[in-house]
Amino acid sequence: MFEVADINLTKPMSCDTLVRQMKNSGGFTGRLLAEAVDILEQMVKDKRCIKFLSFPAAPIATGLRGVIRELIKRRLVDIIITTCGTLDHDLARCWGTYFHGSFNLDDRTLYKKGYHRLGNLLIPKEAYGPLLEKHLQPIFEKILGENTKITSSLLASKLGEYIRNESSILYWCWRSGVKVFIPGLTDGAVGSQLWLYWQKHRNISIDPLGDEEELAEIVFKAKRSGALMLGGGISKHHTLWWNQFRGGLDYAVYITTAVEYDGSLSGAEVREAISWGKVSMKAKQVTVHGDATALLPLIVAALIERI
Repeated sequence: MFEVADINLTKPMSCDTLVRQMKNSGGFTGRLLAEAVDILEQMVKDKRCIKFLSFPAAPIATGLRGVIRELIKRRLVDIIITTCGTLDHDLARCWGTYFHGSFNLDDRTLYKKGYHRLGNLLIPKEAYGPLLEKHLQPIFEKILGENTKITSSLLASKLGEYIRNESSILYWCWRSGVKVFIPGLTDGAVGSQLWLYWQKHRNISIDPLGDEEELAEIVFKAKRSGALMLGGGISKHHTLWWNQFRGGLDYAVYITTAVEYDGSLSGAEVREAISWGKVSMKAKQVTVHGDATALLPLIVAALIERI
């Protein structure tokens, strides 16, 4: 039994100081957030642990891209599992500009004016599909010429090496040696551009089983494994799926806005994965409900202070 303590904001404090107070406050999600920082601290300090980061594409369209970039730059993660849209937004923001919008804007009007809406962000049409096609086709000519069979991890690395843009998470993954796997590579603009390139280069093929072989080798050699998972879908599932083959994750932090009553993977809390062997029965694990754009900056800021 621990006594509930009030959070004291009477003096300036660091993010970590605030998070430590949240742990003692007994405050619902606030306390779970503090537990998440504790687990991540143990995970990143465990030298024998392979650290996974999974997320869908949407956060890369926001300023959260900078937080994820910092995790990569500091080598606080080893493996990223994400969706094709992550490549789309990361590259598009290297070459174009996204803007603030509103959830309440009229989408018919936006379409007529040439804007895509992503939540409360606005993406000019010319800063997405057409821009990616303009840049990617010449890049593919250069980076795919020597590779007739390519995995998503090799493609991500080649793109990061080629663009060398310090705002890019792909660039920092290449520079830091962080592997990026995209199990749904054709589900996005970069995937469509690969298909377009393939129309004139039929010798090129995408090798998803090569990705799986590489993941298998990583997982089977891991003494311990841990994951920070943002949102659900294929990124979360692929992370859990492969870790079941080594007895489950030893550390797991999941941030989600989904609910579990519909039986969805996105809504399933980490503890459900224990029944599948995807998370170890002895794992240090927590599920934190909330929007990652609000929670993750605080979590990572506190984590960086500690290490």
